[in-house]
Amino acid sequence: MNERYTRKWMEALMEDCCLCPRDCHVNRLRGEKGYCGQDADIRAARAALHLWEEPCISGETGSGTVFFSGCSLGCVYCQNRQIADSRTGKKIDAERLAEIFLELQSQKAMNINLVTAGHFVPQTAIALQIAKKQGLHIPVVYNSGGYEKTETLRMLEGLIDIYLPDLKYVDPVLSEKYSAAPDYPGIAKTAIAEMVRQAGKPAFSDGQMTGGVIVRHLVLPGQAEASKAAVRYLYEAYGNQIYISILNQYTPMPGMEKWPEMNRKVTEREYDAVVDDAIDIGVEQGFIQEGETAKESFIPAFDTTGI
Repeated sequence: MNERYTRKWMEALMEDCCLCPRDCHVNRLRGEKGYCGQDADIRAARAALHLWEEPCISGETGSGTVFFSGCSLGCVYCQNRQIADSRTGKKIDAERLAEIFLELQSQKAMNINLVTAGHFVPQTAIALQIAKKQGLHIPVVYNSGGYEKTETLRMLEGLIDIYLPDLKYVDPVLSEKYSAAPDYPGIAKTAIAEMVRQAGKPAFSDGQMTGGVIVRHLVLPGQAEASKAAVRYLYEAYGNQIYISILNQYTPMPGMEKWPEMNRKVTEREYDAVVDDAIDIGVEQGFIQEGETAKESFIPAFDTTGI
């Protein structure tokens, strides 16, 4: 295992944090907090089997999902806002996080699923190093909003089997309006390229994904054309090197008064238009959602279960 995964290495990165594209330059060791809202201590809000991912990720027993507190993106429509804005979560160290990984494996998790871990990459790398030495053998999934620096992703090379990023937007006007990140499209595209380089082509065993990249795109209300453009970009750039997951689970959350156009669900017509366009351009390796997925009941309880 790479010897750079040490506490000293982690602390050096925390002293002047530039892990994400926000480049806050805060000293998280001293308790300073940047855009993500987190200091140097790992904070997580839930660790449990999760059955609501793509079928090749969840399987029959569920994905061993760890939800980290804080976020460097901060989308106005975030379904996980309770943890994204750091309102909940429990502080733990890397040794405890490693134990959590092994506990999830003992519960028959199909994989370890790291949700929004970008601002804790050094600590997570150390935990994975510890857990792998102690017998962690199931695939590790990096579940991300896509707003990632390639330099940070390279710290994870050899530790992550499956990358599960979003490509939320290819239009900087939308990314600035809804995620305060006009640079999102370019950064996400570069990040996905790095993820594909690391993980390679999709690999499966008994129907379960063991390696590769699935890129998710959430269809937003009134933005079918923007969604078509995002899916087209992914297919033209990667073809069958990745899977594309088109999501219809957008759920209007409280506090959307400033964005009235977002205060409704995506219509069946809007979603079908995006899926039909994907089929028309030749997308075959993909996932779509059917039925009533836009429900708050699909949002797990962030009550520190398993932490």
